Amino acid sequence: MATNGKKKTEKEKFYLTTPIYYPSGKWHLGHCYTTVYGDAIARFKRMEGYDVFYLTGTDEHGQKIEKRAESAGVSPKKFVDGLVGEIKELWGALNVSYTKFIRTTDDYHVKAVQNIFKKLYDKGDIYKSKYKGKYCTPCEAFWTESQLVDGKCPDCGREVQETEEESYFFKLSKYAPQVRKLLTETDFLQPESRVNEMVNNFIDAGLEDVAVSRTSFTWGVPVEFDKGHIVYVWIDALSNYITALGYNGESESADMNRFWPADLHLMAKEIVRFHSIIWPAMLMALDLPLPKKVVGHGWLLFGGDKMSKSKGNVVDPFILKERYGADALRYYLLRAMPFGSDGAYTSEALLTRINSELCNDLGNLVRRTMKMNEQYFAGKLSKGAESADDAAIIAKANALYGAVKADMDAYRPQQALEKIFDLVGMANKYIDLTKPWALVKENNTERLNQVLYVLTESIRIIGVLLLPFVPETGEKILASLKLTPPKTNEGLSYGAVKTYNTVALDALFPRLNVEKELEELEKLASGKKDEKESVKKEEKKEENKQVSEQDNNYITIDEFFRTQLKVAEVLACEKVEKADKLLKLTVKVGEEERTVVSGIAKYYTPEEMVGKRVVLVCNLKPRNMRGIISEGMILCASEGDKLTLVTPETAIGSGAEVC
Repeated sequence: MATNGKKKTEKEKFYLTTPIYYPSGKWHLGHCYTTVYGDAIARFKRMEGYDVFYLTGTDEHGQKIEKRAESAGVSPKKFVDGLVGEIKELWGALNVSYTKFIRTTDDYHVKAVQNIFKKLYDKGDIYKSKYKGKYCTPCEAFWTESQLVDGKCPDCGREVQETEEESYFFKLSKYAPQVRKLLTETDFLQPESRVNEMVNNFIDAGLEDVAVSRTSFTWGVPVEFDKGHIVYVWIDALSNYITALGYNGESESADMNRFWPADLHLMAKEIVRFHSIIWPAMLMALDLPLPKKVVGHGWLLFGGDKMSKSKGNVVDPFILKERYGADALRYYLLRAMPFGSDGAYTSEALLTRINSELCNDLGNLVRRTMKMNEQYFAGKLSKGAESADDAAIIAKANALYGAVKADMDAYRPQQALEKIFDLVGMANKYIDLTKPWALVKENNTERLNQVLYVLTESIRIIGVLLLPFVPETGEKILASLKLTPPKTNEGLSYGAVKTYNTVALDALFPRLNVEKELEELEKLASGKKDEKESVKKEEKKEENKQVSEQDNNYITIDEFFRTQLKVAEVLACEKVEKADKLLKLTVKVGEEERTVVSGIAKYYTPEEMVGKRVVLVCNLKPRNMRGIISEGMILCASEGDKLTLVTPETAIGSGAEVC
């Protein structure tokens, strides 16, 4: 890909972030939209030849985590450790191709946030005072009286608490003129409706300094120079966009130099205030470049209200993915949400789109064309002479990449998909116009070949351009053409492939009985299992029993991601009484200490183990070993009579995630 007529020697970079999510343990479609939206952009940019860094993760500090952990009777760290695997499993199920997954409990992030806080303090942009006002614990947000709606949080509609405590404050008001100029004189924030909201409701209403530390609870990043304080969750969370690149408040890394400033921060509208006002002001104070774009999309509404687990209107994405596949769910989310506006979810709308657009329009087009290719030409086609009837569809196919690119450059996936499906619709009409079955009867082989070639070329372009949105479907379409997904955007013009040897294709999407599916979803949502579903599960179990021993050696990527591997430092070690093979180790994993029993006494002495950094399976169910509760397993490698510990190649902090 060339830029300004010059040959590129290095790929252009594209740094994209979606929010780091609070690990709730209950995921709904509202969480999925932003991340799938970001994934479509990331995939499209990769197809254009960009070096893409796509960041997501989990926001694990704050009062609500501390309270939930206390209710569960575990430490906050252990509580979030048990939940992080679920969101990784969800992103894996939806084929989200993120580059890095950051946790705000990661050691490197914690240290970097402490350095950032100190740097802002030393500069005079953070000072100590006392906060008194309204606070929403679920949203981790401070509000003034005038910002409340009917006395409640304007974002989630829940009760707020009167809060008074000693806090450090960031001088947000100092940067109000620069932030206002940024919002009103550039296209930094999109869509424009968000700009008006930020300027009118926050900046022009009087931008106040913001509290950036808390003393009423303890689960957060400690302020190193004032041990009674922890860093307020939004300063902690916002910093992830640069700490993930290696910025530590004191120096920069190769990734920071390569990818910052971010090209796009993508998020739902309720957190735009933090990203378009507080975050740029923080970066100004740190003397760092600002992100190029912040896009705040609308909410996915369910029954006219924001989709939220606290209101009982959650649709489980795992259930929907299991029944209809990742691509059907991705397609619905990306097609149903207009840029910047709210979208409405109903199960009936999901099922209807699957039937009408994916099954009827796209599926039938591909299946019919591939079947005719096989039936009339044994799948072998070549480019022939064009006729007047071909002109419109060829022009549409030729222009499609440019039209999709324009929408994706403006971060409008809904419009991009609309244009792709315009060509799908035109191709179906082209079949009716050219009547291949009539050409067979007329024995007009040359024209029939050209008609099927036009259809096949259109399908190829459609298949390639669908890859960012519904990757599995795009790959199936290209496989039917005996093509592999291209690594770049080359060949997206009509006629780029001169000959074909296609194969027949099963239905891309099965047709659904909407009424029966709605009934089944209702049963699943209420926790009831249909008798037929139970029978199917039993049949599946029986099939699994018959799987070969070789197949049983494999696991899925989702199963792999459920295993949490972390670096642990051995603090103390001793032999287990009356057990020749066992050592009892006290290990440090981040800020947490654990006891682990390991059968390595034949190979390592207690003295050798102290100070070593090992790899620990952290989410293994604790078990009693000789009266000692072992909280994990140390990884080793063995060969014959030899055994050796699996250790990091270079020095790295305890708690670092092995990925």
